[in-house]
Amino acid sequence: MRQYIKRYAKHFDYPLFFTYIALSLFGLVMIYSASMAWAVNVYGWEANHFYKQQLVNLSLAFPIFAISALFPYKHFSRKGMMKLILAVIFIGLVLVHIIGYAGGGAKSWIDLGFASIQPSEVAKVGIILYLAGVFANKNKKGMINNFNESIAPPVVVLTLVLFLVFLEPDLGSMLIIGAVGLCVMLASGIRFKLYLKLASIVVAGAALFILPMIIFAQDQIFTEKRLGRLDAFFNPFQDELGFGMQIVNGYLAIGSGGLSGLGLGQSIQKLGYLPEPHTDFIMSVIAEELGVFGVAFVLVGLAFIVLRGLSIAMTTKDPLARMLAAGVASMIGIQTFVNLGGLTGLIPLTGVTLPFISYGGTSIILLSLAMGVLMNVSMFHKAEKLKK
Repeated sequence: MRQYIKRYAKHFDYPLFFTYIALSLFGLVMIYSASMAWAVNVYGWEANHFYKQQLVNLSLAFPIFAISALFPYKHFSRKGMMKLILAVIFIGLVLVHIIGYAGGGAKSWIDLGFASIQPSEVAKVGIILYLAGVFANKNKKGMINNFNESIAPPVVVLTLVLFLVFLEPDLGSMLIIGAVGLCVMLASGIRFKLYLKLASIVVAGAALFILPMIIFAQDQIFTEKRLGRLDAFFNPFQDELGFGMQIVNGYLAIGSGGLSGLGLGQSIQKLGYLPEPHTDFIMSVIAEELGVFGVAFVLVGLAFIVLRGLSIAMTTKDPLARMLAAGVASMIGIQTFVNLGGLTGLIPLTGVTLPFISYGGTSIILLSLAMGVLMNVSMFHKAEKLKK
Protein backbone atom coordinates (compact mmCIF):
# COMPACT_ATOMS: atom_id res chain seq x y z
CA MET A 1 0.00 0.00 0.00
CA ARG A 2 2.84 2.38 0.89
CA GLN A 3 4.56 1.69 -2.43
CA TYR A 4 1.29 2.27 -4.25
CA ILE A 5 0.86 5.67 -2.58
CA LYS A 6 4.44 6.72 -3.38
CA ARG A 7 4.05 5.59 -6.97
CA TYR A 8 0.78 7.30 -7.80
CA ALA A 9 0.52 10.24 -5.35
CA LYS A 10 3.01 12.23 -7.40
CA HIS A 11 0.46 12.16 -10.23
CA PHE A 12 -2.16 13.88 -8.08
CA ASP A 13 -4.79 15.60 -10.24
CA TYR A 14 -4.70 19.11 -8.78
CA PRO A 15 -7.24 20.71 -11.17
CA LEU A 16 -9.77 18.00 -10.30
CA PHE A 17 -9.04 18.34 -6.59
CA PHE A 18 -9.29 22.14 -6.45
CA THR A 19 -12.50 22.13 -8.48
CA TYR A 20 -14.05 19.66 -6.03
CA ILE A 21 -12.91 21.74 -3.03
CA ALA A 22 -14.01 25.04 -4.60
CA LEU A 23 -17.51 23.75 -5.37
CA SER A 24 -17.91 22.21 -1.90
CA LEU A 25 -16.84 25.40 -0.10
CA PHE A 26 -18.90 27.58 -2.41
CA GLY A 27 -21.85 25.33 -1.63
CA LEU A 28 -21.20 25.79 2.08
CA VAL A 29 -21.37 29.59 1.72
CA MET A 30 -24.54 29.43 -0.36
CA ILE A 31 -26.20 26.99 2.08
CA TYR A 32 -25.62 29.56 4.84
CA SER A 33 -27.09 32.35 2.72
CA ALA A 34 -30.04 30.33 1.41
CA SER A 35 -31.04 28.64 4.68
CA MET A 36 -30.90 31.43 7.28
CA ALA A 37 -34.52 32.56 7.03
CA TRP A 38 -35.77 29.00 6.50
CA ALA A 39 -34.00 27.72 9.63
CA VAL A 40 -35.42 30.50 11.82
CA ASN A 41 -38.95 30.88 10.42
CA VAL A 42 -39.81 27.26 9.67
CA TYR A 43 -37.90 25.28 12.30
CA GLY A 44 -37.19 27.89 14.97
CA TRP A 45 -33.50 27.05 14.89
CA GLU A 46 -30.44 29.30 14.81
CA ALA A 47 -29.85 31.08 11.52
CA ASN A 48 -26.57 29.18 10.99
CA HIS A 49 -28.01 25.72 11.79
CA PHE A 50 -27.75 24.26 8.29
CA TYR A 51 -24.37 25.91 7.78
CA LYS A 52 -22.97 24.26 10.91
CA GLN A 53 -24.46 20.90 9.92
CA GLN A 54 -22.93 21.10 6.46
CA LEU A 55 -19.60 22.07 8.01
CA VAL A 56 -19.75 18.83 10.01
CA ASN A 57 -20.69 16.95 6.85
CA LEU A 58 -17.67 18.38 5.02
CA SER A 59 -15.38 17.51 7.94
CA LEU A 60 -16.38 13.88 7.32
CA ALA A 61 -16.49 14.12 3.54
CA PHE A 62 -12.96 15.45 2.99
CA PRO A 63 -11.21 12.58 4.85
CA ILE A 64 -13.40 10.09 2.97
CA PHE A 65 -12.27 11.69 -0.27
CA ALA A 66 -8.63 11.34 0.81
CA ILE A 67 -9.05 7.68 1.80
CA SER A 68 -10.85 6.70 -1.41
CA ALA A 69 -8.30 8.64 -3.49
CA LEU A 70 -5.50 6.52 -1.98
CA PHE A 71 -7.43 3.24 -1.96
CA PRO A 72 -6.35 1.24 -5.06
CA TYR A 73 -9.38 1.20 -7.33
CA LYS A 74 -8.54 -2.28 -8.64
CA HIS A 75 -9.75 -3.74 -5.33
CA PHE A 76 -13.30 -2.93 -6.43
CA SER A 77 -13.16 -5.90 -8.82
CA ARG A 78 -12.49 -8.39 -6.03
CA LYS A 79 -15.37 -10.74 -5.27
CA GLY A 80 -15.31 -9.99 -1.55
CA MET A 81 -15.49 -6.27 -2.17
CA MET A 82 -18.37 -6.65 -4.64
CA LYS A 83 -20.32 -8.80 -2.17
CA LEU A 84 -19.77 -6.17 0.54
CA ILE A 85 -20.96 -3.37 -1.74
CA LEU A 86 -24.08 -5.33 -2.69
CA ALA A 87 -24.80 -6.12 0.96
CA VAL A 88 -24.57 -2.45 1.95
CA ILE A 89 -26.86 -1.40 -0.93
CA PHE A 90 -29.59 -3.96 -0.28
CA ILE A 91 -29.50 -3.78 3.52
CA GLY A 92 -30.00 -0.03 3.34
CA LEU A 93 -32.75 -0.17 0.71
CA VAL A 94 -34.64 -2.89 2.61
CA LEU A 95 -34.26 -1.31 6.05
CA VAL A 96 -35.55 2.05 4.84
CA HIS A 97 -38.93 0.40 4.20
CA ILE A 98 -38.96 -1.08 7.71
CA ILE A 99 -37.52 1.59 9.98
CA GLY A 100 -37.19 4.55 7.63
CA TYR A 101 -39.03 7.85 7.84
CA ALA A 102 -40.45 10.16 5.19
CA GLY A 103 -38.68 13.25 3.94
CA GLY A 104 -39.81 15.26 0.93
CA GLY A 105 -42.73 12.90 0.27
CA ALA A 106 -40.68 9.69 0.15
CA LYS A 107 -39.80 7.22 2.88
CA SER A 108 -36.12 7.43 2.04
CA TRP A 109 -34.30 8.19 5.30
CA ILE A 110 -32.98 6.05 8.17
CA ASP A 111 -32.42 7.70 11.56
CA LEU A 112 -29.29 6.33 13.25
CA GLY A 113 -29.72 8.52 16.31
CA PHE A 114 -26.56 10.53 15.79
CA ALA A 115 -27.24 11.06 12.08
CA SER A 116 -29.63 10.25 9.25
CA ILE A 117 -28.65 8.47 6.05
CA GLN A 118 -30.34 8.15 2.67
CA PRO A 119 -29.80 4.62 1.25
CA SER A 120 -30.67 5.69 -2.30
CA GLU A 121 -27.61 7.99 -2.26
CA VAL A 122 -25.49 5.04 -1.20
CA ALA A 123 -27.01 3.01 -4.05
CA LYS A 124 -26.02 5.65 -6.63
CA VAL A 125 -22.32 5.22 -5.91
CA GLY A 126 -22.54 1.56 -4.92
CA ILE A 127 -24.09 0.49 -8.22
CA ILE A 128 -21.20 2.14 -10.11
CA LEU A 129 -18.61 0.24 -8.08
CA TYR A 130 -20.48 -3.06 -8.33
CA LEU A 131 -21.22 -2.96 -12.07
CA ALA A 132 -17.68 -1.79 -12.90
CA GLY A 133 -16.21 -4.66 -10.87
CA VAL A 134 -18.50 -7.30 -12.39
CA PHE A 135 -17.95 -6.27 -16.01
CA ALA A 136 -14.20 -5.81 -15.50
CA ASN A 137 -13.91 -9.42 -14.32
CA LYS A 138 -15.99 -10.68 -17.24
CA ASN A 139 -13.79 -8.65 -19.59
CA LYS A 140 -10.66 -10.32 -18.21
CA LYS A 141 -12.19 -13.75 -18.87
CA GLY A 142 -13.23 -12.81 -22.39
CA MET A 143 -16.90 -13.30 -21.47
CA ILE A 144 -18.06 -9.71 -21.71
CA ASN A 145 -20.48 -10.49 -24.56
CA ASN A 146 -21.92 -13.64 -23.00
CA PHE A 147 -25.44 -12.49 -22.23
CA ASN A 148 -26.66 -15.27 -19.93
CA GLU A 149 -23.54 -15.57 -17.75
CA SER A 150 -22.04 -12.09 -17.84
CA ILE A 151 -24.80 -9.59 -18.47
CA ALA A 152 -28.08 -10.97 -17.14
CA PRO A 153 -27.03 -11.28 -13.43
CA PRO A 154 -25.92 -7.61 -12.98
CA VAL A 155 -28.99 -6.47 -14.93
CA VAL A 156 -31.20 -8.35 -12.47
CA VAL A 157 -29.34 -6.68 -9.58
CA LEU A 158 -29.80 -3.23 -11.13
CA THR A 159 -33.49 -3.85 -11.72
CA LEU A 160 -34.01 -4.95 -8.10
CA VAL A 161 -32.24 -1.81 -6.86
CA LEU A 162 -34.47 0.35 -9.06
CA PHE A 163 -37.54 -1.45 -7.77
CA LEU A 164 -36.61 -0.88 -4.12
CA VAL A 165 -35.91 2.81 -4.72
CA PHE A 166 -39.19 3.12 -6.62
CA LEU A 167 -41.09 1.69 -3.64
CA GLU A 168 -39.97 4.58 -1.39
CA PRO A 169 -41.05 6.18 -3.84
CA ASP A 170 -38.00 8.22 -4.92
CA LEU A 171 -38.51 8.58 -8.66
CA GLY A 172 -35.66 11.08 -9.09
CA SER A 173 -33.06 8.76 -7.58
CA MET A 174 -34.51 5.83 -9.49
CA LEU A 175 -34.05 7.74 -12.76
CA ILE A 176 -30.45 8.65 -11.91
CA ILE A 177 -29.45 5.15 -10.76
CA GLY A 178 -30.96 3.55 -13.85
CA ALA A 179 -29.30 6.03 -16.23
CA VAL A 180 -25.92 5.75 -14.48
CA GLY A 181 -26.11 1.96 -14.52
CA LEU A 182 -26.70 2.01 -18.27
CA CYS A 183 -23.77 4.44 -18.72
CA VAL A 184 -21.42 2.07 -16.87
CA MET A 185 -22.61 -0.81 -19.03
CA LEU A 186 -22.10 1.26 -22.18
CA ALA A 187 -18.47 1.81 -21.10
CA SER A 188 -17.96 -1.90 -20.35
CA GLY A 189 -17.01 -2.80 -23.92
CA ILE A 190 -19.99 -4.98 -24.79
CA ARG A 191 -21.23 -4.98 -28.39
CA PHE A 192 -23.58 -2.09 -29.11
CA LYS A 193 -26.38 -4.34 -30.38
CA LEU A 194 -26.14 -6.33 -27.20
CA TYR A 195 -26.16 -3.11 -25.20
CA LEU A 196 -29.42 -2.04 -26.84
CA LYS A 197 -30.90 -5.41 -25.89
CA LEU A 198 -29.60 -4.92 -22.38
CA ALA A 199 -31.05 -1.40 -22.09
CA SER A 200 -34.40 -2.69 -23.33
CA ILE A 201 -34.42 -5.40 -20.66
CA VAL A 202 -33.64 -2.87 -17.91
CA VAL A 203 -36.48 -0.60 -19.05
CA ALA A 204 -38.87 -3.54 -19.53
CA GLY A 205 -37.91 -5.01 -16.16
CA ALA A 206 -38.55 -1.71 -14.41
CA ALA A 207 -41.87 -1.35 -16.23
CA LEU A 208 -42.85 -4.88 -15.20
CA PHE A 209 -42.67 -3.79 -11.56
CA ILE A 210 -43.89 -0.23 -11.99
CA LEU A 211 -46.95 -0.55 -14.22
CA PRO A 212 -48.92 -2.93 -11.95
CA MET A 213 -48.25 -0.61 -9.01
CA ILE A 214 -49.43 2.37 -11.01
CA ILE A 215 -52.62 0.52 -11.90
CA PHE A 216 -53.37 -1.04 -8.51
CA ALA A 217 -51.77 1.41 -6.05
CA GLN A 218 -52.16 4.85 -7.57
CA ASP A 219 -52.82 6.44 -4.19
CA GLN A 220 -49.30 5.48 -3.08
CA ILE A 221 -47.42 6.43 -6.21
CA PHE A 222 -49.27 9.32 -7.80
CA THR A 223 -50.14 11.27 -4.72
CA GLU A 224 -51.82 14.65 -5.04
CA LYS A 225 -48.42 16.27 -4.58
CA ARG A 226 -46.85 14.35 -7.47
CA LEU A 227 -49.80 14.91 -9.77
CA GLY A 228 -49.66 18.59 -8.86
CA ARG A 229 -45.98 18.72 -9.77
CA LEU A 230 -46.78 17.11 -13.12
CA ASP A 231 -49.51 19.69 -13.81
CA ALA A 232 -47.12 22.46 -12.74
CA PHE A 233 -44.55 21.20 -15.23
CA PHE A 234 -46.94 21.76 -18.14
CA ASN A 235 -48.36 25.06 -16.88
CA PRO A 236 -46.81 26.40 -13.65
CA PHE A 237 -48.63 29.76 -13.90
CA GLN A 238 -52.02 28.06 -13.81
CA ASP A 239 -51.52 27.34 -10.09
CA GLU A 240 -48.81 29.82 -9.15
CA LEU A 241 -49.91 29.92 -5.50
CA GLY A 242 -50.13 26.13 -5.23
CA PHE A 243 -48.13 23.43 -6.96
CA GLY A 244 -46.63 25.87 -9.44
CA MET A 245 -45.28 28.12 -6.69
CA GLN A 246 -41.79 26.57 -6.60
CA ILE A 247 -41.21 26.86 -10.33
CA VAL A 248 -42.73 30.35 -10.62
CA ASN A 249 -40.73 31.74 -7.70
CA GLY A 250 -37.66 29.98 -9.05
CA TYR A 251 -38.18 31.86 -12.31
CA LEU A 252 -38.55 35.12 -10.38
CA ALA A 253 -35.31 34.47 -8.52
CA ILE A 254 -33.40 33.65 -11.69
CA GLY A 255 -34.82 36.65 -13.55
CA SER A 256 -34.13 39.07 -10.68
CA GLY A 257 -30.42 38.25 -10.51
CA GLY A 258 -29.42 39.59 -13.89
CA LEU A 259 -25.72 39.59 -14.72
CA SER A 260 -24.15 40.24 -11.31
CA GLY A 261 -27.02 39.50 -8.89
CA LEU A 262 -28.57 41.40 -6.00
CA GLY A 263 -25.62 40.62 -3.74
CA LEU A 264 -24.72 37.75 -1.42
CA GLY A 265 -27.43 37.32 1.21
CA GLN A 266 -29.87 39.64 -0.57
CA SER A 267 -32.24 37.06 -2.08
CA ILE A 268 -35.93 37.81 -1.60
CA GLN A 269 -37.32 34.49 -2.81
CA LYS A 270 -35.50 32.54 -0.08
CA LEU A 271 -37.54 34.37 2.59
CA GLY A 272 -40.39 31.86 2.36
CA TYR A 273 -41.33 31.86 -1.31
CA LEU A 274 -39.02 28.96 -2.24
CA PRO A 275 -39.59 25.79 -0.15
CA GLU A 276 -36.27 24.28 0.99
CA PRO A 277 -34.15 26.92 -0.81
CA HIS A 278 -30.93 25.32 0.49
CA THR A 279 -31.58 21.97 -1.24
CA ASP A 280 -33.42 21.53 -4.56
CA PHE A 281 -33.68 25.24 -5.46
CA ILE A 282 -30.30 26.47 -4.28
CA MET A 283 -29.32 27.38 -7.84
CA SER A 284 -32.25 29.81 -7.98
CA VAL A 285 -30.84 31.57 -4.90
CA ILE A 286 -27.38 31.62 -6.48
CA ALA A 287 -28.83 33.17 -9.64
CA GLU A 288 -30.70 35.82 -7.64
CA GLU A 289 -27.79 36.77 -5.37
CA LEU A 290 -24.77 36.29 -7.66
CA GLY A 291 -26.35 36.49 -11.10
CA VAL A 292 -24.95 34.93 -14.25
CA PHE A 293 -21.43 34.98 -12.77
CA GLY A 294 -22.43 32.79 -9.83
CA VAL A 295 -24.35 30.35 -12.02
CA ALA A 296 -21.46 30.19 -14.48
CA PHE A 297 -19.00 29.40 -11.68
CA VAL A 298 -21.05 26.38 -10.62
CA LEU A 299 -21.77 25.15 -14.14
CA VAL A 300 -18.15 25.49 -15.29
CA GLY A 301 -16.93 23.61 -12.20
CA LEU A 302 -19.41 20.77 -12.61
CA ALA A 303 -18.78 20.60 -16.37
CA PHE A 304 -15.03 20.38 -15.75
CA ILE A 305 -15.45 17.39 -13.41
CA VAL A 306 -17.80 15.62 -15.82
CA LEU A 307 -15.58 16.24 -18.86
CA ARG A 308 -12.46 15.25 -16.92
CA GLY A 309 -14.07 11.96 -15.99
CA LEU A 310 -15.28 11.28 -19.52
CA SER A 311 -11.85 12.16 -20.93
CA ILE A 312 -10.21 9.62 -18.62
CA ALA A 313 -12.83 7.03 -19.53
CA MET A 314 -12.26 7.49 -23.26
CA THR A 315 -8.44 7.35 -23.12
CA THR A 316 -7.58 4.78 -20.44
CA LYS A 317 -6.78 1.20 -21.48
CA ASP A 318 -8.01 -0.37 -18.25
CA PRO A 319 -11.68 -1.45 -18.53
CA LEU A 320 -12.27 -1.09 -14.77
CA ALA A 321 -10.82 2.44 -14.76
CA ARG A 322 -12.91 3.30 -17.81
CA MET A 323 -16.16 2.17 -16.20
CA LEU A 324 -15.46 3.84 -12.86
CA ALA A 325 -14.58 7.17 -14.51
CA ALA A 326 -17.60 7.00 -16.82
CA GLY A 327 -19.87 6.07 -13.92
CA VAL A 328 -18.79 8.90 -11.63
CA ALA A 329 -18.85 11.47 -14.45
CA SER A 330 -22.28 10.37 -15.65
CA MET A 331 -23.71 10.37 -12.11
CA ILE A 332 -22.64 13.97 -11.51
CA GLY A 333 -23.70 15.07 -14.98
CA ILE A 334 -27.12 13.38 -14.91
CA GLN A 335 -27.90 14.58 -11.38
CA THR A 336 -26.96 18.13 -12.36
CA PHE A 337 -29.24 17.94 -15.40
CA VAL A 338 -32.16 16.56 -13.36
CA ASN A 339 -31.79 19.29 -10.72
CA LEU A 340 -31.42 22.19 -13.15
CA GLY A 341 -34.02 20.74 -15.50
CA GLY A 342 -36.54 20.70 -12.68
CA LEU A 343 -36.03 24.29 -11.54
CA THR A 344 -36.00 25.66 -15.09
CA GLY A 345 -39.09 23.71 -16.18
CA LEU A 346 -37.34 21.45 -18.71
CA ILE A 347 -38.47 18.33 -16.82
CA PRO A 348 -40.88 17.75 -13.90
CA LEU A 349 -39.56 18.44 -10.39
CA THR A 350 -38.16 15.32 -8.75
CA GLY A 351 -36.54 16.58 -5.55
CA VAL A 352 -32.95 15.92 -6.65
CA THR A 353 -30.16 18.02 -5.13
CA LEU A 354 -27.39 19.86 -7.00
CA PRO A 355 -24.05 18.00 -6.60
CA PHE A 356 -21.60 19.58 -4.10
CA ILE A 357 -23.77 22.69 -3.73
CA SER A 358 -27.04 21.64 -2.06
CA TYR A 359 -27.32 20.83 1.64
CA GLY A 360 -27.12 17.15 2.51
CA GLY A 361 -24.80 14.95 4.55
CA THR A 362 -25.27 11.62 2.77
CA SER A 363 -25.04 13.36 -0.59
CA ILE A 364 -21.77 15.23 -0.02
CA ILE A 365 -20.13 12.26 1.70
CA LEU A 366 -21.01 9.83 -1.10
CA LEU A 367 -20.07 12.38 -3.76
CA SER A 368 -16.72 12.82 -2.02
CA LEU A 369 -16.18 9.06 -2.01
CA ALA A 370 -16.97 8.98 -5.74
CA MET A 371 -14.61 11.90 -6.38
CA GLY A 372 -11.88 10.06 -4.48
CA VAL A 373 -12.36 7.04 -6.73
CA LEU A 374 -12.17 9.31 -9.80
CA MET A 375 -8.99 10.91 -8.40
CA ASN A 376 -7.47 7.46 -7.88
CA VAL A 377 -8.30 6.47 -11.45
CA SER A 378 -6.89 9.78 -12.73
CA MET A 379 -3.57 9.23 -10.90
CA PHE A 380 -3.31 5.71 -12.30
CA HIS A 381 -4.15 7.00 -15.78
CA LYS A 382 -1.42 9.68 -15.61
CA ALA A 383 1.15 7.15 -14.37
CA GLU A 384 0.32 4.73 -17.19
CA LYS A 385 0.61 7.49 -19.80
CA LEU A 386 4.11 8.40 -18.59
CA LYS A 387 5.22 4.78 -18.97
CA LYS A 388 4.77 4.98 -22.74
